[in-house]
Amino acid sequence: MSRAVEHAVSGLADLPGVREAVDAARAACTELRWHEGLRRRTPEAAAESRVRGATATALLEGAEPAGSVGSVDLVRDVMRGALPWDVHEADPLRRTVVAAARVTAATERVPAAQLRAPAQLLARLHTAAAAGLVPHDQLGRPRRDAEPTVGDEVLGPAPPAATAFARLGLVHELLQEVPTGRVPALVVAAVAHAEIAVARPFVGANGLVARALERIVLQVCGVDPTGVAVPEVGHADRAGTDYRGALGAYATGGGDGVRLWLQHCADAVVRGAAEGGRVADAVRAGRLDAGSAAAPERPPG
Repeated sequence: MSRAVEHAVSGLADLPGVREAVDAARAACTELRWHEGLRRRTPEAAAESRVRGATATALLEGAEPAGSVGSVDLVRDVMRGALPWDVHEADPLRRTVVAAARVTAATERVPAAQLRAPAQLLARLHTAAAAGLVPHDQLGRPRRDAEPTVGDEVLGPAPPAATAFARLGLVHELLQEVPTGRVPALVVAAVAHAEIAVARPFVGANGLVARALERIVLQVCGVDPTGVAVPEVGHADRAGTDYRGALGAYATGGGDGVRLWLQHCADAVVRGAAEGGRVADAVRAGRLDAGSAAAPERPPG
């Protein structure tokens, strides 16, 4: 990463209220890490976190949790292999739920080394998220000129493809910097999330990719090493109105908008850690479905 970019991103933590919010998020995840229910059953809790995260990220894509379409039980059954990873569902809402399950499942056990090859990581996440939602030849690659984006209309028109590609390059630089620890990890996760969601470098499923990437960075960089926090739930509070408002503020490019977004992301991690605590409570009490931690029948994507 260039020194100028590193300095600019590092300085974001010094915006009013951001450092305090980041410290609160890290403290909440540290408390979660030592939860009694995670002593021997962290993998089961992390699997349930991905189920709840996939449900929340589907909600943010417009898959309302009504009936069986967006329910946590449907997502759990898809992720454990009880239902197929069918990309040809006739129901568009169900396709979105399955896409959310696929991309969130793809966040499991991502090593730090993959962040040093961010183009490949993002291509894999996009393929998992967008299969069945965009044409096959658009999977895993940035959009080209004259290829319109789908979704995320609340943020207004997407930037031109060349601009989006340049901003994707910034995300690549940020991700390569994560393992060094020179830039605050939560700030990296938040900025990478926002750049993908706002610049929309892919034809579709940008929001799904952005939230999955945030989950990966938080885990790999040690903010949430157990992977039990559910930041997607923090974003989806109040049906995602705060999330969309904060993203819209970031998109304006002003310092206040960036500050609002960073504070929102830190607060979402705090709420996500609280949801992770509820997952750990359920694990300790034996209230989770016995099959919730099972591996899917075949890998997503």
